[in-house]
Amino acid sequence: MSQNSGRPKHNEKGLLTPDNCVLAMIDLQPQMLFGVSNFDRQAIINNNLILAKASRVFDVPVVLSTVETKAFSGNIWPQMLAVFPQQPLIERSSMNSWDDKNFVAAIEKTGRKKIVLTGLWTETCVALPTIQAIHDGYEIYVAEDCCGDVSQLAHDNAMKRVIQAGAKPVTALSVMLEWQRDWAARGTYDAVMDIVKSHCGAYGIGVEYAYTMVHGAPASKYPEYSVAAAAPHK
Repeated sequence: MSQNSGRPKHNEKGLLTPDNCVLAMIDLQPQMLFGVSNFDRQAIINNNLILAKASRVFDVPVVLSTVETKAFSGNIWPQMLAVFPQQPLIERSSMNSWDDKNFVAAIEKTGRKKIVLTGLWTETCVALPTIQAIHDGYEIYVAEDCCGDVSQLAHDNAMKRVIQAGAKPVTALSVMLEWQRDWAARGTYDAVMDIVKSHCGAYGIGVEYAYTMVHGAPASKYPEYSVAAAAPHK
């Protein structure tokens, strides 16, 4: 069994496992999301949350990096901080994370040579570190539905460039299912299904329907919604 006693250790044979990769999430900040025009912005947030939560389920190490937080880009999305409340953030001035020694050191510290990578924008914050990391002997899996760019052309050209360099395109859901691999792995099954029901649209609704209408399980329970208190007037 792996370090998480609730899941088996999968054989690799070219696939991602929770034990052979690190998740790097780059510049998930407001100003970077403002500039995205090729993909639905809310979907980008949602898809990054799938990967972020899955990394917690499977104990995959995570490197979070931000750029020019105070001067331009703003704070990392609060939804991400809610998933990683204790995670240190690597602040940079460089557009290319691979130019930042602290970022590279954080990747190296994990001892893993496969990197699942997300970021904004695809043509800079994703493409540049991807190409250089591949040059340095890493294997990169770009979670494309977690990324976005200023135009469809910019995103498409960036993906062509990283694929030509040797990167593998994946999606948030495909990575999570690759980490799960076997539905008999009950130690992580319920947590994965919780992510699916919360973030995976029709797939999640289908799971809920099968649970309740086919198998007679009780309906899923979510925390009761409470209305945020209004700030006091000054």
